[in-house]
Amino acid sequence: MSAETSGVLEVRELCKRYPGFALADVSFTLPRGYMMGLIGPNGAGKTTTLKLILGLLRRDGGAIRAFGLDPARQGAAVRSRIGFVHDEPHFYRHLTLADNAALVARFYRTWDAGSFRRHADAFGLPLDKRFGQLSHGNRTKFALALALSHRAELVVLDEPTSGLDPVFRRDLLDTLSELLQDEQTSILFSTHITSDLERIADYITLIQNGRIVFSAAKDEILKRWGLVKGGLELLERLPPGYFRGIRRGAHGFEALTDDAAAARRQLGDSALIEVATLDDIVLYTTGSALDA
Repeated sequence: MSAETSGVLEVRELCKRYPGFALADVSFTLPRGYMMGLIGPNGAGKTTTLKLILGLLRRDGGAIRAFGLDPARQGAAVRSRIGFVHDEPHFYRHLTLADNAALVARFYRTWDAGSFRRHADAFGLPLDKRFGQLSHGNRTKFALALALSHRAELVVLDEPTSGLDPVFRRDLLDTLSELLQDEQTSILFSTHITSDLERIADYITLIQNGRIVFSAAKDEILKRWGLVKGGLELLERLPPGYFRGIRRGAHGFEALTDDAAAARRQLGDSALIEVATLDDIVLYTTGSALDA
């Protein structure tokens, strides 16, 4: 992989081995100015992938380039250009939010105090309150305010909306959409709330058991995949493996196809074929419903 990349983030054949689990041949590209949703069930490898991108873990194989840099060799330079929010933010519990922010600001040459204050006000954060006194939701809001206040070129979010109320989730999605307007900021958004991604993501990457199921433009995915509904007798006429997943009931079935156009041509009026949601796709390909 050359230093001159077509995306702000490129991951190629990434591997990381643990006892009982392996991240294997993970590949995807996030173009500059776009948002990618990273989805998959718990234990699929999402957080491991994010830590490798940030240079917090050592990979066993493959390559990563962020801004043309290798996080394994140039981790500090990469992280200085990334805003990161973990699902369990960790800051000094005994310090106020203002004091924690002052400490974080020292690590970023591009820190914008005015931007931080605007985000803190918008999120309703009490800057004179100690971090340890905050609710889980406000801890996440504080981490978001920090991540959005040093002109990060790439914002990496690991389950940022988990535990947040629906109103703030909506406001957060609006804020993230505004970030993309300059076409310079990119966002990698790992979440189990697929409805959030259907609203604002440009690309979707689905990972299961450490392997990529697909990584493509969201509109392409939603156009290609379909939910098929029909009578049980229809299944007897179709070859094994025709569908990606099936749920049978007393009087019929629902199944997922990764080629809705071909299914419409072949099945005609014998089945109802609907547009599959991201949650449908995850449910049938992984066996786990992810949407809250």
